[in-house]
Amino acid sequence: MMKTIGLIGGMSWESTLSYYQIINEKTKEILGGLHSAKILLYSVDFAEIEEYQSKGEWDKSAEVLSDIAVNLEKAGADFIVICTNTMHKVVPQIADKISIPIIHIAKTTAKAIKRENLHKIALLGTKYTMTQDFYKQKLIDEGIEVIIPNQEDVEVVNDIIYGELCLGEINPISKQKYINIIDKLQKQGAQGVILGCTEIGLLISQADISLPVFDTTLIHAKEVASMAINE
Repeated sequence: MMKTIGLIGGMSWESTLSYYQIINEKTKEILGGLHSAKILLYSVDFAEIEEYQSKGEWDKSAEVLSDIAVNLEKAGADFIVICTNTMHKVVPQIADKISIPIIHIAKTTAKAIKRENLHKIALLGTKYTMTQDFYKQKLIDEGIEVIIPNQEDVEVVNDIIYGELCLGEINPISKQKYINIIDKLQKQGAQGVILGCTEIGLLISQADISLPVFDTTLIHAKEVASMAINE
């Protein structure tokens, strides 16, 4: 029996579109015919969430997302999916408020990396995801060494995410900047690269990079679809 997926999206809505599409495409691939996923979607106003991020008011973000998760559970969701990497920082606070699971994006990504027998991975994402432990530690706990760009490149990656990708802007110059940063990380021994922001996959794909690319949006959404139909 198909489970109902509770999506918390809008961070940004551009990448939430990808989640909705990938989940339904995977569901159709597995079940065939006219099947599509059972989804409850709550899309936030990202301007509010981003303001809390920039001010370091993570407790306020946690409160907003926890209330949403509670409402999705009440509406019939069997598990919660947060359609962004960065806001997994507040997963512990959200989990305390609900009785259904949260499917963690870093854990599903770690599974994908381990299937490829890789041990040293570059991580791109928001500055919060790259520099703080809430995300990296999930990978480290699985025996994966994580390397990130230097401080200057961290700012470049972060500025492109918030200044362009979250606004739906795809810039070839920014793509080349990302490719150059990934090349530096490859020279430091990276065996693959995690696109650890759900918008980065809008700019970079496997076709652009010689290293194995782990697009967290794609990995997370496919895993969620499979779980919902107990594949």
